[in-house]
Amino acid sequence: MESRRAELRTAPQHAEAWEDPLGLMPDDLAARAGEFGWPRFRGRQIFNALQAQRVQSWDEIAALPQRARQHLAAMAPWSWPAVAGRFAAADGTVRYLLRLGDGETVEAVYLPDEIFDAEGRALRRRTTFCISTQAGCPVNCQFCMTARLGLKRSLTAGEIVGQVLRLMHEHGIAAGAGGERLNLVYMGMGEPFLNYAAVMQSVRVLTHGAGAGLSPRRITISTSGIVDKIARFGAEPNRPRLAISLNATTDELRQRLMPLNRAQGGLAALAAAARAFPLGPRERLTWEYVLLAGVNDSLADARRLAALSAGLRAKVNLIAWNAGPEIPFAPPSPDAVAAFQRQLRASGLPAYVRRPRGREVYAACGQLSRQGVVAE
Repeated sequence: MESRRAELRTAPQHAEAWEDPLGLMPDDLAARAGEFGWPRFRGRQIFNALQAQRVQSWDEIAALPQRARQHLAAMAPWSWPAVAGRFAAADGTVRYLLRLGDGETVEAVYLPDEIFDAEGRALRRRTTFCISTQAGCPVNCQFCMTARLGLKRSLTAGEIVGQVLRLMHEHGIAAGAGGERLNLVYMGMGEPFLNYAAVMQSVRVLTHGAGAGLSPRRITISTSGIVDKIARFGAEPNRPRLAISLNATTDELRQRLMPLNRAQGGLAALAAAARAFPLGPRERLTWEYVLLAGVNDSLADARRLAALSAGLRAKVNLIAWNAGPEIPFAPPSPDAVAAFQRQLRASGLPAYVRRPRGREVYAACGQLSRQGVVAE
């Protein structure tokens, strides 16, 4: 009874404003609730309401006393990123322009996919969200449209989580994936490992069973090759999959395409980090390889990629370059892509060609750059 009366009193004068509640775990929220003299279970209630029930305001949490909701509205304001633009492709892909609380914008992509049997009957639906970790990107990959924005700022854990909750809400996906196969890829704007703490906190929040309940095995984090963070990531107890954006098989070419290469120790350091990375029994590391016509798509490149991967449990996702305005590259021909794939497979390295999605609305890999923005 006393704890209930405490919740009806005004907030203590020493209580400080919370950081974004969307990025906090149940224990974090319980500790914050304790600052108001509330029982710890209020933290668990708040987490479940924010992450599983996906309330959009404190007033929607009926389990909390009205005075408690008023305190929270004053001390812990939050909101999902607002939809500032939607751009839908013929294949069902939707690129979202999302406005954050300070007016900065990022992009996220909804990628639906259905799996059919031989008779054309839908067996299951699979959904992928591609989300951003920074507004813009500091890495400056020469073939990527996002690089032209530069880095505006890194996102908070709550802003990363908010993208996922926004897209789940937009497409009616319940907590625990609602029976769908929900995949999450940290492959939007930004370099995730240059915003490491916020990214990993968002993973912890999104995979918690009392919240969205996503599976770490269905989450992939892509890095351009931040070597020290690859080792740190490998030691995480609740770790998603790892993908490394490679794109070249010599230091000279990789430095030209990805100027961070030399500062990260070059291909030798990256390959050593990949070999030291602890893989689960059925897990493979993924190399992402953007194919640029006449630049990195020769059979010699394919042979060097296979040699680089020798003895490593890895696979390769081949991505034919997605064109962008005023970027001086060209996509390879389908025949060149197929020949590159055959060479890798002949060397014993699994290789898959990633089907382009949403190119006409600038939603494909490397195209996120706020093109064609129309405010809603």
